[in-house]
Amino acid sequence: MRRVLKFLHTMGSAGLLGAMAALVVMVSLAPTPTALPVYAAIRGAMGAVATWIFLPSLALTLMSGLLAMALNRAYLNAGWAWIKLATGVLMFEGGLVYVQGPMRREAEQSARALAGLLDPAALARSLEGERGTLWVLLAVATANVALGIWRPRILRIPQ
Repeated sequence: MRRVLKFLHTMGSAGLLGAMAALVVMVSLAPTPTALPVYAAIRGAMGAVATWIFLPSLALTLMSGLLAMALNRAYLNAGWAWIKLATGVLMFEGGLVYVQGPMRREAEQSARALAGLLDPAALARSLEGERGTLWVLLAVATANVALGIWRPRILRIPQ
């Protein structure tokens, strides 16, 4: 069971980091909403990546990590594991609130604008904020990977 959870956690982490890297690239290439066809296409792709890769990978990583902590008593006394848990929960919340939700919503709105059902002026112009959020989440996810690999002896929990 330990190896299965480790495999799932690693695969989830790989998907999560890959999805965030892809989103950073797409945010960097996205034009302003005035170039509506290209903007709608990129926003649609971003919404798909956020929904079908980012969110499932994030959930898989968090759930496999929680199960690993519950089943392996050594993790309960490891400070690095508790730090990973705390930052993992923050990643999940940040991913839902600042990545998946807004990207999916903007993809839907840009598709509506392209179909003539919404004024293009109503589209978000928050690409810089999204880029910053993605970089912060990418840094936290990378720190989590580093904690899992090197497992530093920090925050020893007394037994």
